[in-house]
Amino acid sequence: MKKQNDDSIILQDLVFYGYHGVMPEENKVGCRFSINVICGLDLSKAANSDELDDTISYELLFNSVRDAFAEKQFKLLEAVAQHIIDRLFATYPQINWVKIKLFKPEAPIPVATGQFGVKLYRERDNV
Repeated sequence: MKKQNDDSIILQDLVFYGYHGVMPEENKVGCRFSINVICGLDLSKAANSDELDDTISYELLFNSVRDAFAEKQFKLLEAVAQHIIDRLFATYPQINWVKIKLFKPEAPIPVATGQFGVKLYRERDNV
């Protein structure tokens, strides 16, 4: 039985300004969102070759996350996170799984401190 590779590329504490939310004010005024993305893929070739062509550039991953986050408005964090995951799978066939945590620190809920968010884990269908 083959052991699943646990290699991953991590983008942590990315902060974007966006207009996602259920409340009309959120769609007009917007707020900050924090995103952590972990992409699972085999990094052994890159680890041995030290060549960028054998991995996925952090910059390209970042651009994909940023573009997917900003291209349309969603009501739910779950939908934003799924849209980002779908984009990553569509763009990078070498990604086997994605874990994403998406937080909305300024959700319109009266709380002195804390944040609200979702975590999604998806595996590529054909893996």
